[in-house]
Amino acid sequence: MASHAHHTNEFDETAPLAKPQTKVIWKTFFILCGLTAIEFAFAFMMDAGTLRNAIFIGLTLFKAFYIVAEFMHLKHETKGLIWAVLIPTVLLVWLLVALLVEGTFYGESVFNYFQ
Repeated sequence: MASHAHHTNEFDETAPLAKPQTKVIWKTFFILCGLTAIEFAFAFMMDAGTLRNAIFIGLTLFKAFYIVAEFMHLKHETKGLIWAVLIPTVLLVWLLVALLVEGTFYGESVFNYFQ
């Protein structure tokens, strides 16, 4: 017969317990809730236009960076890794904006050619 080791479910009562992170979680919740409330205020109190869109884009980017820093723990990493994530992201956004602008120009030029 095989011998089985006897395991107990006891734990060391003298070992320090991990400090709960509820304070950090509530802080994150209130920051994101406040930013969302500000976005709703701008949505219902401002007329549609370039300024409102710029405010939305800025708040959305801030919320996105804050979420990445908190929930993906990027703020606790080394600066090299942070830059390795941020630089390609910024270049990708720049590429999308450039493609949208150039695509719009191309679409307008083709549309004007056939008129």
